[in-house]
Amino acid sequence: MSLQDGFVILDKPAGITSHDVVAKLRKTLGTKQVGHAGTLDPMATGVLVLGVNKATKFLQYITQGKKAYHAQIRLGQVTTSDDAQGEIISTSDTSIVSDQEIRDFLASQVGNIMQVPTKVSAIKINGQRAYDLVREGKAVDIPARQIEIYKLDVIEIKREDFLDIEVYVECSAGTYIRSIARDLGSSLGVGGHLISLRRGLVAPFSLSDCSSLESPEIRPLASEISKVMSVRNVDLLEVKELSFGRSLSASNCDGPVVALAPDGKVAAILENRAHGAQPVAVFIS
Repeated sequence: MSLQDGFVILDKPAGITSHDVVAKLRKTLGTKQVGHAGTLDPMATGVLVLGVNKATKFLQYITQGKKAYHAQIRLGQVTTSDDAQGEIISTSDTSIVSDQEIRDFLASQVGNIMQVPTKVSAIKINGQRAYDLVREGKAVDIPARQIEIYKLDVIEIKREDFLDIEVYVECSAGTYIRSIARDLGSSLGVGGHLISLRRGLVAPFSLSDCSSLESPEIRPLASEISKVMSVRNVDLLEVKELSFGRSLSASNCDGPVVALAPDGKVAAILENRAHGAQPVAVFIS
């Protein structure tokens, strides 16, 4: 496995898409095998985890981890996209909204809740992305899904030209911060949308781990994925079995396991099945 197999943790700048970041990194690193774990909207900044070469096989496991965000919500305006990138479609007076009403609603969102994703999302409906259907003027009906919000703190409530709320959110994968903004405004009868978003965590990676898009640092696959998944050390005989696609004895833990060869390199991803620990991806030959 080459030194180019690993993760790049970037602080994504505003104004570009996650796909733009992938395209830039492919050109900089000279490989087409680059993918990301969890999209950030163009206006959003912060932690974006990218896999390079064989590390792309592991992005699905990173995507499932906890996320953390700092966000700014504006009440009194509804937009087509539930954020500042959309067209404003209505404006309301927010003078009747109290700070306590804001805090009470946001407190009610902590825990396991059913959340309707924003219509302008990458969720597929009958094979098409929701945002593409919206652009085509088609009706979009996305069912609510269960997510978990671990923490939702109100940092500041500002009443100047608009009613803006700064919040800090820790949440599960699949949570839409735009939906929190939309639902807050809807519950108070004045509408709302997201005006800024910065992701500080894609567990276990935080802003302190980030390099820049101009000077990306590739973090070694074996050492970084061991922070995310359980590790199983395999001997040379087991490495040989894996190279033939054969199962090993069952692993001691549930869920996917990273098999590390004696030289410290990633040999396979294993999952316990009926006939033992079966390789679902093999990185040796």
